[in-house]
Amino acid sequence: MSFTAPSSNVTSWDLIFCPQAKLEVFPSRALTVPQTSLLLKPRPHWPRILIWSPLPRPHWTRTSFLCKLTGRLMLAVGGAVLGSLQFGYNTGVINAPQKVIEEFYNQTWIHRYGESILPTTLTTLWSLSVAIFSVGGMIGSFSTSLPIPGRNSMLMMNLLAFVSAVLMGFSKLGKSFEMLILGRFIIGVYCGLTTGFVPMYVGEVSPTALRGALGTLHQLGIVVGILIAQVFGLDSIMGNEDLWPLLLSIIFVPALLQCIVLPFCPESPRFLLINRNEENRAKSVLKKLRGTADVTHDLQEMKEESRQMMREKKVTILELFRSAAYRQPILIAVVLQLSQQLSGINAVFYYSTSIFEKAGVQQPVYATIGSGIVNTAFTVVSLFVVERAGRRTLHLIGLAGMAGCAILMTIALALLEQLPWMSYLSIVAIFGFVAFFEVGPGPIPWFIVAELFSQGPRPAAIAVAGFSNWTSNFIVGMCFQYVEQLCGPYVFIIFTVLLVLFFIFTYFKVPETKGRTFDEIASGFRQGGNSQSDKTPEELFHPLGADSQV
Repeated sequence: MSFTAPSSNVTSWDLIFCPQAKLEVFPSRALTVPQTSLLLKPRPHWPRILIWSPLPRPHWTRTSFLCKLTGRLMLAVGGAVLGSLQFGYNTGVINAPQKVIEEFYNQTWIHRYGESILPTTLTTLWSLSVAIFSVGGMIGSFSTSLPIPGRNSMLMMNLLAFVSAVLMGFSKLGKSFEMLILGRFIIGVYCGLTTGFVPMYVGEVSPTALRGALGTLHQLGIVVGILIAQVFGLDSIMGNEDLWPLLLSIIFVPALLQCIVLPFCPESPRFLLINRNEENRAKSVLKKLRGTADVTHDLQEMKEESRQMMREKKVTILELFRSAAYRQPILIAVVLQLSQQLSGINAVFYYSTSIFEKAGVQQPVYATIGSGIVNTAFTVVSLFVVERAGRRTLHLIGLAGMAGCAILMTIALALLEQLPWMSYLSIVAIFGFVAFFEVGPGPIPWFIVAELFSQGPRPAAIAVAGFSNWTSNFIVGMCFQYVEQLCGPYVFIIFTVLLVLFFIFTYFKVPETKGRTFDEIASGFRQGGNSQSDKTPEELFHPLGADSQV
């Protein structure tokens, strides 16, 4: 009975499973081995027959190999990711109709005061309309530390989306730009909650072998939302004087859909077992999510995490920074969020149209939509490779690629007047910049934060990480135009330096979390060293000994 691992350099070996020294032979036809479950690297002295022991890895059981996507799991993840789509849509929707909304501000001002609005006042109002979204996001992200279960929290926060849709949709009819600004703030709070609750819920319902791939769906929802906003924002669709209120208020549709879907989604089994101590209900939910009656290893993992949580006192946001056990993972979580926002990606998204105009592109709005398509396509690529390549590796590749593209972008914009063909290089550089972002820095910081912490400190850690993300987002959105005016075409050199610094930090400080349980990752930080996943196979198979032969 041979054993083949298609995504590794292990070729074909007989496999014997050894639970507590009791041998059991698995037929090779029944095995589908995910890369995350295979931590073997061939050694010259290894025999053809291997003995596997579950002692280093309690979750190495028959079901580890038979992990699959079930309908209930896809429903749970899909229902949650509707919130991610809202986040992306509201991030990108405000840019396309800028001129018609500014004209609405001017007409409202004339209606009230009998004179046109001053350019400086108009700029201030528009900047406030854009930036208030991030302010709401900061507040919402901090609220994710509240002890509310994931499914119910996502269900309740849709009330914010409905209120925001009403305010923005009727702002023109009410001749009130204050309604629009308030609506942007409220939907910002909603999106801040989304950036915390969605990755946390998806991570808790997903099996270890699929946690990275399913976690990437949060970012996929965001980029699809941005792309939809870019398309709907075209003048010929809804980005015109008559339909822009509908463009802003159509967010009620995904909110309504999520309200319909979420009641059919299961509660997080981790929340049920660890927070509510409802083992039977957690077991029932796990059976539906995994599509199997044998969920013993999942329950054992959660119980071990629960026992560890009981030994810890309640973790507050301040405790994350005071405790030596949490200081390193919270530093990693914050820096990874900063690496996402300070990479320069939002500078490209917020001002891509003007960048393409300066690059001499005749139809910049369509080039912007093209960047959105690239954005979506490479998020899908990340979805399929994250469990093979690993989080840390993809993040390093993304940061390095973005730094290279930022240098190309700087060269192209600096030489554009002398060499008109440089406009094509600038487009390639922007598309490459976006593509590398979605390989690593785009999706990974969202879900790796949930992986770095056990159930106890996870909500507080996600709140801190989300606040860091939204704050840096706000800073880039407010300051980029001024910095661009000061630095001209060399503005992306600043982002290049930051990308290099983030690369160095990731290389030396960020652990690989692929294929490891939440408690294993947390234990690695508690022990102050590498966890078992970083050891060699000889060290992992400690019942045999490093030099033992079968």
